[in-house]
Amino acid sequence: MRKKIIQLTSGRGPAECNFVVTNVFKKFSEACTKSEIKFDIIEREMDKDFHQLSSVIIELEGNDLNTFLKTWLGAILWIGKSPYRKFHQRKNWFIGCFELEIPKENSINPNEIIYQTMRSSGNGGQNVNKVNSAVRAIHQPSGISVVSMDSRSQHQNKKIATTRLLLKLQGFETNKLKDLVQKKWNNQTSIARGNPVKIFRGDKFSE
Repeated sequence: MRKKIIQLTSGRGPAECNFVVTNVFKKFSEACTKSEIKFDIIEREMDKDFHQLSSVIIELEGNDLNTFLKTWLGAILWIGKSPYRKFHQRKNWFIGCFELEIPKENSINPNEIIYQTMRSSGNGGQNVNKVNSAVRAIHQPSGISVVSMDSRSQHQNKKIATTRLLLKLQGFETNKLKDLVQKKWNNQTSIARGNPVKIFRGDKFSE
């Protein structure tokens, strides 16, 4: 099976674009499940005002990912009324879907990474507090560490933490990632907005 890492982003757009990212991610997740593609959330950013996704980085694993992503990579358009500004006239809201470079695991010595387990916190029921399912990955030479408590599975959290750490070590910190995506967004906006790869309509995000 092949792996790819993609990002859905509002491209620093208004709150409505974050609303679109959140709902398109739901559609994307459903499409992955239907196509038997495994996916893990590596990183997510939420806006402070409406608690919607402004960006989400996803690791995909499956067969024929190139074919699957052909209808996702690029500009995605939602046609609908603003859920936040009742009298706003704009109805076309764009977000971007970009592929990111997969971190090269062989560039880092696995023996330099240590793992610690801990109890997860937050939602998830009683299991969250009783099982040490969360994992912290620490890169000993640099002291950089990340935590994953996304899954109830310790094995899955270790996998996510490792990918998250590799991304961070290779310069994909949040600020640098924003700059990278913004450059891609600026380069593609003028062309892609006139030719979105996907169009969703209405409150139900129908295609």
